[in-house]
Amino acid sequence: MDSDTQLLQRVRVKMCGTTRLEDARAAMGYGVDALGFIFYSKSPRYIAPEKVVTIVRNLPPFIDRVGVFVNAPQTEVVRAAGCGLTYLQLHGDESVEYCCAIREMLPFCGVIKAFRVSEKSTAEEFERYNDCVDAFLLDTYVESESGGTGKVFDWSIIESLNLQRPLILAGGLAPENVAGALAAVRPYAVDINSGIEVEPGVKDHGRLKTLMQVVAQHACR
Repeated sequence: MDSDTQLLQRVRVKMCGTTRLEDARAAMGYGVDALGFIFYSKSPRYIAPEKVVTIVRNLPPFIDRVGVFVNAPQTEVVRAAGCGLTYLQLHGDESVEYCCAIREMLPFCGVIKAFRVSEKSTAEEFERYNDCVDAFLLDTYVESESGGTGKVFDWSIIESLNLQRPLILAGGLAPENVAGALAAVRPYAVDINSGIEVEPGVKDHGRLKTLMQVVAQHACR
């Protein structure tokens, strides 16, 4: 593999559950590509739109801002996009019709559809979304939980899903296991959250730095 191809295959990193400007700045310093802001009020990492605006205004150029929603009314998503979002991550049971409608309403935002994966997941679940989303995010299925559980799912399931959109891998990723995830799954991007936290919404900068170093070392192989 030549060096140009290796550069094209660099794994991107999204840090989700961002609630503090100091954590956002640390993430930028360590090379994180995107920040996730959770607009789901039941999440312990919920952030109010006005706080998102403050953080976004203090970010450097070329950093993606991802709003995370769970079965939210379309009007709520449209309002939140005004915070300066570049991507919308739909983490609930949003239908194909819902995703297509949001894409039409907000053509300047990409759409990421999240799925909670278990041994019951099938390729058909993903196939019908191919024409209306930009990427699939795979998280761990835990009954009655929408995500952010800090649990890892069986990565061997992914091959059978025949994904036709870029894969963002989530679910319990941490400095201790991200290298194994990258080697086993070869995702387009990883989504990190609880594995680099002191408590929900408060990031451990040391663990974040270590994880980013592991990702960088993987890219050099």
